Amino acid sequence: MQTKSEHSGLRDWLANQLAYEGPLETIAGDAGTRAYYRLTELKPERVVMVAPDQRHACQAYLKVGELLAQAGLHVPRVEAVDLNAGFMLLEDLGRVDYLAALSGAQAPALMDSAIDALVRWQAATQPDVLAHYDAERLRAELDLFPSWYVQQHLGWQPDAQWYARWSRGCEQLIAAACAQPQVWVHRDFMARNLMVSDPNPGIIDFQDALTGPLTYDLVSLLRDAFMSFSAADEARWIDRYKHRALAAGIALPTDLSRAMDWMGAQRHLKVLGIFARLRYRDQKPTYLDDAPRFWGYLRRELGAYTELADFAALLDDLPVPSA
Repeated sequence: MQTKSEHSGLRDWLANQLAYEGPLETIAGDAGTRAYYRLTELKPERVVMVAPDQRHACQAYLKVGELLAQAGLHVPRVEAVDLNAGFMLLEDLGRVDYLAALSGAQAPALMDSAIDALVRWQAATQPDVLAHYDAERLRAELDLFPSWYVQQHLGWQPDAQWYARWSRGCEQLIAAACAQPQVWVHRDFMARNLMVSDPNPGIIDFQDALTGPLTYDLVSLLRDAFMSFSAADEARWIDRYKHRALAAGIALPTDLSRAMDWMGAQRHLKVLGIFARLRYRDQKPTYLDDAPRFWGYLRRELGAYTELADFAALLDDLPVPSA
């Protein structure tokens, strides 16, 4: 679908940068407020990101993109930037993401490349370069679940006893995350943000990267919001990651499986809160269609640990959503 941009000044900026006056094809955006357009009459095609009033996000994109490139990873080349307007002209990494491609015959090779990229990214970690994914941030993310999923989506108001149990469970997850080795974390290293390109994978949507728990990106990759791996496939990719990470000198948690489960529980509760917020605040209702997948992950992640039994029971006792 082609559209004329509604963003003030974009047409003039493209005309000045590229003498481009051709069509702008809308690209499905992310969960944020950024917009993306493909410049289809250029060869090769380019993508323009429009992020008005997001100067900090644009600066972070440039910084993290440089770190990823220095680590030998494939990120879009930045060809022009206007930080004041929030315009960024980028290399187009193609039209096919991993989410679309992992159902095909090339899936093993694609996943192998993704694991390699993740290990290279983690191995490149330097101290005091990216802000920390600390307890305060992890706790604020978990707070989205009772506010948006429980109260707004389920229409249920928890009492003080519920919140006390909720807080105890959250603190267990937070402590476990903070105890992990800390590395650079993309924070959304999943199939929709990995592009089939040359070389694979092309990596996008990385502006929110921090220094955080080692298993976070691995969980994001293997327990995806929009697709699921079989238990056997997940185990195979975890084993592949483990061997390559150790070979790269990356310190791993003593119990990698437990670390992944507890980190996954934090991420999946956060994302349920975000998806509910997208529906009710941002009028993006389709994200909640994948809520059952997250509940499946959570039951597996919490159910095997006696320390989290009360937390698991607390979540199991929540009302069933009416829609």
